[in-house]
Amino acid sequence: MSSKKILIIAESINVEDSSGSKANVALILNLHKAGYKLLVLHYTRKSIQLPNIECVEIQEKKTSVNYFLSRLQRKIQHGFGVNLAQYLEPKFGFSFTFFNDVESIKNALENHKTYDPDLVLTLSKGASFRPHYAVLNSPYFLHKWLAYIHDPYPFHYYPEPYKWSEPGYQKKIDFFEQLSDKCKWVAYPSLLLSDWMRSKFPKFEGKEVIIPHQLIEYEFSKSLPEFFSAEKFTLLHAGNLMKQRPPFFLIDAFKKFLEKVPAAKEDAELLLIGNATYHKEKLQNIVNDIPQVMVKDYLNFECVLNLQKHVSVNIILESIADFSPFLPGKFPHCIAAERRILLLGPKKSESLRLLGEDYNYWSEADNEEKILEVLVELYEQWKVQGSGLRMNREDLKNYLSVDNLGSELEKILN
Repeated sequence: MSSKKILIIAESINVEDSSGSKANVALILNLHKAGYKLLVLHYTRKSIQLPNIECVEIQEKKTSVNYFLSRLQRKIQHGFGVNLAQYLEPKFGFSFTFFNDVESIKNALENHKTYDPDLVLTLSKGASFRPHYAVLNSPYFLHKWLAYIHDPYPFHYYPEPYKWSEPGYQKKIDFFEQLSDKCKWVAYPSLLLSDWMRSKFPKFEGKEVIIPHQLIEYEFSKSLPEFFSAEKFTLLHAGNLMKQRPPFFLIDAFKKFLEKVPAAKEDAELLLIGNATYHKEKLQNIVNDIPQVMVKDYLNFECVLNLQKHVSVNIILESIADFSPFLPGKFPHCIAAERRILLLGPKKSESLRLLGEDYNYWSEADNEEKILEVLVELYEQWKVQGSGLRMNREDLKNYLSVDNLGSELEKILN
């Protein structure tokens, strides 16, 4: 047990708002479990407390020039339909709202200088990195700063097929150039992401720590949705279906599976749970055509976690690409569920690196014939074993555990 103090600046600790926030909370809870004394400053914009951890909601600053300009910009956009961001962000790199949020976070930091932590940890979500920008502009904390980077940044540096250069991307690159120079350490959930970011920002070299998304047991009620039948061979994909992660090769393979194994029409189903706005119309047509496919926009975190423990197979769907440096936020949830994982993604990916290159239940996301082959194999095993398609990966449980987390942190703190 450590007696060291960590000041955490988190963009959000609301597990319902994003996969990034879920990962933030799991990391914070395991840091507490490892024995660190924590003070969590969070910009969730609502009052949230984590058990036995001091959490302080950061208040938005409403007296600054940036606050006034951000609200004026919104009024112009809503009132006149003029999107000023397309003119402003190429010049400034960020929105007035971003700058005001950073100012709000920086004010909270100034008010907690006396906390005198051993480590300052910044956690963000999406493509925001507001806490990182705030600490970068708070020199008092730089010599203790561990910047956690959950995804590539900026979008301009995302690997294929995520090819998009957002307005003001050079300003964002400049931001991370400074960050790579000024932070004491940088943490990533993925070894491949660490390699990718170092290739873009060489000053990260020698500062890297790998802290994967954490495995944690949540004390939730055991509610399951009415539509779920534990007696069936159920494949579950839980998570957003982005443009770059189309589920249609999986669905076509599942349809072929039902044709190849007619008995499965009575006892197999494919559940897709999560935002799928980009694919909505096509998915609706599929649901109408294939009754064994079910699509749900949203279920709360508690319900999804419980589902993952009761389905036959959990699916991790990644992009159709040659390379994926991401460690999906759901990865530790799937390991904790101890159900077989069907991994669909590139051969060079962090998920397959962890599961092992010889992992049997893997296919590239667009290889229908291989997916079909794996589905048939999993179904045949299920027919013999019932619902007990177990993972039994104690090595990965340990890798994602609080013990490994404490060990990695002590390397830098000592």
